Amino acid sequence: MVKDDLEIPKHIGIICDGNRRFAHTLGEVVWFGHEQGAKKIEEVLGWCKELGINSLTLWLFSTENFSRTKEEIETIFKIGENFGKRFLEDKQIYENQIKFKFIGDLSLFPENIQNLIKQMEEKTKEHTKFNFNIAAGYGGKQEIIDAAKLIAKKIELGELKSEHITKELFEAHMYSAAVPEVDLVIRTSGELRTSGFLMWKTDYAEYFFSEKYWPEFTKEDFVRAIMSYSARKRRYGK
Repeated sequence: MVKDDLEIPKHIGIICDGNRRFAHTLGEVVWFGHEQGAKKIEEVLGWCKELGINSLTLWLFSTENFSRTKEEIETIFKIGENFGKRFLEDKQIYENQIKFKFIGDLSLFPENIQNLIKQMEEKTKEHTKFNFNIAAGYGGKQEIIDAAKLIAKKIELGELKSEHITKELFEAHMYSAAVPEVDLVIRTSGELRTSGFLMWKTDYAEYFFSEKYWPEFTKEDFVRAIMSYSARKRRYGK
């Protein structure tokens, strides 16, 4: 039961970690963990709607994940493609006005995945009730480096001068430019690190670390994270 006086975060980011270890604990192949992790996404969207959360960002595939075996990467892409197509056909996406936004270097993905991403963003671009951001092909340091490269290129072309660079201008060149500041970051699987997740957007975020692997993360765990967030006094450096 969620208390009425809880302070609900507007934007939650989740580092969805532990699919492979979840599969190993059950003696299953790693694909099983990825499939169960994908199913968890739909549950979390439901929890957000129920609790009145406006924005959710899930880190589902990092730049480092590309170093995994070709077989595992292709399987992950196939699972992602299947779920993306299901979302496109799901009437609840349109009834609930869920807007998709992908964050990362999308050029790293095969053409069929890039096309699906474009479809998901295009078909939901006018939706206004809930922002669902997916960090894929994402690395925190790489995001900052790529933004710096874009700005440097504009300076080379004479479109900008170095004195024009501000926090606002730099942010506008980042993958996550359109993503609001994160209030609460949840990391599953018991790892106590941020791994560079949305570094620009999480400077004043609260963190909650769960021992549960992503596929076994429950609504009770989700509510516990929000209760922890609500109990903290956010000073914003003051």
